[in-house]
Amino acid sequence: MDRVRNLINITDLSVQEIDKLIEVADDIVKNHNKYENICAHKKLATLFFEPSTRTRLSFEAAMLELGGSVLGFSSANSSSAAKGESVSDTIRTVGCYADIIAMRHPKEGAPIVGAQRTTVPIINAGDGGHFHPTQTLTDLLTIKRKKGRLSDMTIGVCGDLKFGRTVHSLIEAMLRYDNIKFVLISPVELQVPDYIKESMNKAGVLWTEVESLEEAMPMLDILYMTRVQRERFFNEADYIRLKDSYILDLEKLETAKKDLTIMHPLPRVNEISVEVDDDERACYFFQALCGKHIRMALILLLLNIQV
Repeated sequence: MDRVRNLINITDLSVQEIDKLIEVADDIVKNHNKYENICAHKKLATLFFEPSTRTRLSFEAAMLELGGSVLGFSSANSSSAAKGESVSDTIRTVGCYADIIAMRHPKEGAPIVGAQRTTVPIINAGDGGHFHPTQTLTDLLTIKRKKGRLSDMTIGVCGDLKFGRTVHSLIEAMLRYDNIKFVLISPVELQVPDYIKESMNKAGVLWTEVESLEEAMPMLDILYMTRVQRERFFNEADYIRLKDSYILDLEKLETAKKDLTIMHPLPRVNEISVEVDDDERACYFFQALCGKHIRMALILLLLNIQV
């Protein structure tokens, strides 16, 4: 029996595999008919122990467009977790019914626990403030499509860099590409965790921390905005104090490069003004579309379906 392949962290994939996924995602757009029934009779289980819209629906849309089917739940309350069932038991049971599993869980490390018991591939669809590898694949595809490269650029990440799992995964991924510089834009209380800084130092990339979005703007090729996440805070007062720290509007974009790419994993609250949506540099809804394409490619890879 072949070893089950899981995706828990973006570093589970080699650079060559990421390049191949991007290639397949682009081919899916160009030759959609070729993929319509490639996953016929295959089932994806979406196990979402915390709320999600884009990630869950894009996984489901991806599998359906590949000709497969979908089962699962969208909240812990509608699963046996409400009765006290362990993640390990849930995963082991669902593996009897599905060919591949996408799981989101509020606790860091939960997908690792599940992967120890799974008999089918498991995809980490986000675990607490830890990692979100399929969002990172989405981000990489978006950057490649907009910039034509994944190297030689300055990336600004702005907002909640402490709890923002999308930021942590993106930084981990981009460390493997050449001549990448990071500008980390956040209040002191929401700075990137030390282990991420250690990873950047170990990789030898240049990075700097600033508190001013306006100060960073002129040097950026990519601006990755994030929301301040209420669900990650233990103290409501701290959330209210920090939630409006950075709001991107057209005035702040006046000093930005003409070919800046503005990204956001969504959902947004008010950190990007709606007036920015019509700016040609705004790419976050295009980014959501890229998420479906790259998840289609990932499902094929983990199911070992040759294309």
